[in-house]
Amino acid sequence: MRDRDIEMLARIEATLYAAGRPLSVEEMQKAAGTDSANKAIKMAREIAQTINSCLHALELVELQDGSFTMQLKLQYNNVVRKFATRPFLSHATLKTLSCVAYMQPATSKQLVEVRGSQVYGHLKLLTQSGFLSYQKLGRLKIYQTTKKFQDYFGIDGDLDKLKKKLVKKEAKSKNIPLAQPILEKTVPNSA
Repeated sequence: MRDRDIEMLARIEATLYAAGRPLSVEEMQKAAGTDSANKAIKMAREIAQTINSCLHALELVELQDGSFTMQLKLQYNNVVRKFATRPFLSHATLKTLSCVAYMQPATSKQLVEVRGSQVYGHLKLLTQSGFLSYQKLGRLKIYQTTKKFQDYFGIDGDLDKLKKKLVKKEAKSKNIPLAQPILEKTVPNSA
């Protein structure tokens, strides 16, 4: 099998896994980067054969409408129900995490000003989860992201690149043109 085909298989598999819903042939074509519906279907069936023969609790199913879905086998629904009732991190907690990632090092006071008093619960959960660490400066805590955060979210170690990506994404989502950074003027100390 050619490297391109392996990459296309991996892209369809990853998309089916991440979607959490049935995917149409067109969506799988887009994920694989192919114009051929037949190729996308053939690859999805190949993935299904591998998953269905090797995995015990998961299956890849072709539905009657021609879409494909990766799902838990019916007999395991009750086993996982208590674990899957809510996401690991709430939307609000993820927002707090992104604020820390952008502002770091960020004090708890700065985060409360930006996110409100609920931030204390978020920071506790994020610290317990290993995504944040802090240093104490008197009674003040200064937060920053950890290596686990970078690994979990697939971020390389350059924090400046991360900040630029966050700014671009936010600006793009709000259709705001990116301006050049404003350099702060320093006033000489006239003591």
